[in-house]
Amino acid sequence: MDHDLDLLLVNPGSHKQVYGELANSLKGIEPPLWCALIAAYVRQKGYSVKIIDSEAENLDPDNTAEKIVKYNPLLAGLVIMGSNPSASSTPKMTAASETLDALKKINPSLKTIIGGLHPSALPEKTLNEENVNYLYQGEGYDTVSDLLKKLEENKKCDSLKIPGLWYKKNGKIISNKIPSLINNLDSLPFAAWDLLPMEKYRAHNWHCFDHINNRGSYAVIYTSLGCPFNCAYCNIHSLYDGKPGIRFRSPENVVEEIDYLVKNFNIKNLKFVDELFAIKEDRVIDICNRITKGGYDLNIWAYARVDTITKNMTIKMKQAGINWLAYGFESANKNVRKGVDKKFDEDTVSNAVKMTQSAGINIIANFIFGLPDDDLDTMQETLDMAKEYNFEYANFYSAMAYPGSKLYEESLDKGIKLPRSWHGYSQYSDDTLPLPTKHLSSVEVLEFRDKAFQEYFNNPNYLKMIKEKFGSDVEDHIKNMLSFKIKRNMDEVKK
Repeated sequence: MDHDLDLLLVNPGSHKQVYGELANSLKGIEPPLWCALIAAYVRQKGYSVKIIDSEAENLDPDNTAEKIVKYNPLLAGLVIMGSNPSASSTPKMTAASETLDALKKINPSLKTIIGGLHPSALPEKTLNEENVNYLYQGEGYDTVSDLLKKLEENKKCDSLKIPGLWYKKNGKIISNKIPSLINNLDSLPFAAWDLLPMEKYRAHNWHCFDHINNRGSYAVIYTSLGCPFNCAYCNIHSLYDGKPGIRFRSPENVVEEIDYLVKNFNIKNLKFVDELFAIKEDRVIDICNRITKGGYDLNIWAYARVDTITKNMTIKMKQAGINWLAYGFESANKNVRKGVDKKFDEDTVSNAVKMTQSAGINIIANFIFGLPDDDLDTMQETLDMAKEYNFEYANFYSAMAYPGSKLYEESLDKGIKLPRSWHGYSQYSDDTLPLPTKHLSSVEVLEFRDKAFQEYFNNPNYLKMIKEKFGSDVEDHIKNMLSFKIKRNMDEVKK
């Protein structure tokens, strides 16, 4: 059969399923970076490529499947990555599964492949459960392009020795070793931004508190891949070679892509999607100096750690337009943090907050309730800490055993109940099911989390700070945000 396209990459739609009512206006809509990265790499090899972003185009699985068939590709690939690089992949699997099922009903002969963080963490389980022909483990660059070559040559694809490729042969799963990492990231092409509906993306609400009604002109890029740390709740290493480690793009290469985005798409709001941007002072300062010299009017946010940030970094970051830093404080209690391999003391936290705020950078503070050693007192200690620092914004998460993380393996070993559906791993879905702790049930953790969210953002001291710093429009925005009540299926959590 003739094909109109070599490769069609798909970001399956799941906003409503994963974020509930928050999906309509509060949630950011991020470009599917890994779709665009693989597309650019495969296109550079000479293949024709398109992308369907079902989230941005608000397509449900049936609509997505119909659109895939119309493109008539040689290979359709679903890329399962979320806006949070280490946590938001698994909740997308429900939509991915529904898309694959719908696709096979319409065109059962169409070859499909799935990859990303969740499939890389659970390749055998994914291949057994999903209606898919192939799976790629790891980043997927050469795995996908090598498979395309075999398919194009009409080679028999039941005995493929392609690194990273998983498939079934006579009902038996065949796996190949995970491919070697590409160490020279500058050798990779920029993401295929031209294949994405760039006008449809919008930044997170807090990212744009300085211009709350202008959340468009948004892009995300990476300046590094991987993370040298090994926190128990994080699963990012599953995407790479399973071990802590980090690879860097050169500052020149990073700023070249920023320049391209600004000149071709008028990008204003930008996210550095690295697991940890603020790690090497000389490199961070080099990137920031180049951005400042370029004269770009950017509003950037990035991830940092309290034990790697420096004063010089914060000063240069602010000059470059990095207006927000996301810190993973996780818990105010040292023993709770130690239990998940997050080891820093209160003075380190205090110093990081002080130097960040002194530089004029806002803080997006991330906290996790329900870590293994949490009880009601330690969770209250965390909420009190958040209120005391009065951060410009805070995310309150419930602890989840994301596939590929240490917490997932420990939960399986201990027989702890995990979500029945993949979107049950979402923090905001009706079916969410957080982990219990050594002292608390899942219900107690979830109820505390939801109470903490309301208490933090309804705090008069917080609303006063927001109004003084960002104006009454943002204060009104926060109050409107609080009117959205997250639906929880507590009966399901209690089972």
